[in-house]
Amino acid sequence: MGPAMTGPVVADLAALPPLPECRERDWAQRAIRILEGDGHRSADTHLLKPIFPGLPGIAVYLKDESTHPTGSLKHRLARSLFLYGICNGGIGEGTVLVEASSGSTAISEAYFARLLGLPFIAVMPRRTSPRKIEAITRFGGECHLVERAGEVYAAAAAIARERGGYYLDQFTYAERATDWRGNNNIAESIFRQMEGEENPVPEWVVTSAGTGGTAATIGRYIRYRTLSTRLCVADVEGSAFFEAWLRRDPSVTAPGSRIEGIGRPRVEPSFIAGVIDHMIRVPDAASIAAAHVLSDRLFRRVGGSTGTNFFALCAIAAAMAREGRRGSLVSLICDSGDRYAESYFDAGWLAREGLDIRPWRAALERFLDAGGSPFPAAPAAG
Repeated sequence: MGPAMTGPVVADLAALPPLPECRERDWAQRAIRILEGDGHRSADTHLLKPIFPGLPGIAVYLKDESTHPTGSLKHRLARSLFLYGICNGGIGEGTVLVEASSGSTAISEAYFARLLGLPFIAVMPRRTSPRKIEAITRFGGECHLVERAGEVYAAAAAIARERGGYYLDQFTYAERATDWRGNNNIAESIFRQMEGEENPVPEWVVTSAGTGGTAATIGRYIRYRTLSTRLCVADVEGSAFFEAWLRRDPSVTAPGSRIEGIGRPRVEPSFIAGVIDHMIRVPDAASIAAAHVLSDRLFRRVGGSTGTNFFALCAIAAAMAREGRRGSLVSLICDSGDRYAESYFDAGWLAREGLDIRPWRAALERFLDAGGSPFPAAPAAG
């Protein structure tokens, strides 16, 4: 005998209940069309090629993600997180959206929330750049500030529960919300734009890690396309990522980073150590000095995370030059330095933080003009 049947048995068509109208599905379809429309309106970002006399035979390319409508690399991630939430049924009409962020992702998410007419709450450390907070509120978002970076996770989850909302949770979903095989992700865009260059397959792509999602996407794409390119991830002071990668221990914790947008007090679920070929820990003074130097040479400001990327790229370039290697290197401009006028580009802030960027800046200037090393000379022993 077969299994016993439970529940009412429908004997004829007249007894069938009315079919659902699927209003939530209709909303989801409209929302996805709106998000796709934003993608179509947003032309691909530029791949810049600055010339540095001190690096003959090494071509440097910078993917300028600051030109997205919300001004940062996180525009791509925010759109992917929204699509992920909608297609998984977590985001619907009227859903209250909540995110834990250091600012840039929340700006992009506030933008998309406004497009869809949804309320948005960002949970961020109190020391987040005032210009980021202003941008979120101008897009209609609400900011909830906590004292320490490590508090954002629990606070965001609690607010989502209290409001019956949806926690976007970039730190968990960044690596899975983006289709790393293609769909115009950042890796596919970089390699497509490199196709006509003298060395179209970069020796290295250099990026930093906040969620870890960008590094995961690039590293997976390199392997999927069977490319010889290697991936270097730059980390910063106060972050758990470098030690965790070095020791192969995802339980490592750290105080947290003062370079906004990158470095975390814990190893985030989206940090995929297995796709990373090399990591470099960059001192904060070097990151900020590199942001100043690159800003001067591009004639516009770039942020601290871009400085981290650029310093690590210079370290890779110096090693290549020492070994007589030629080729191309690619990194990212994550956001505009205008967001950090009150911090990284403010002499008073640097003094209060005890950061002297002058030796690093001088070393970088010499390196870009004449080669050698981007590191300051060690002081002579007394």
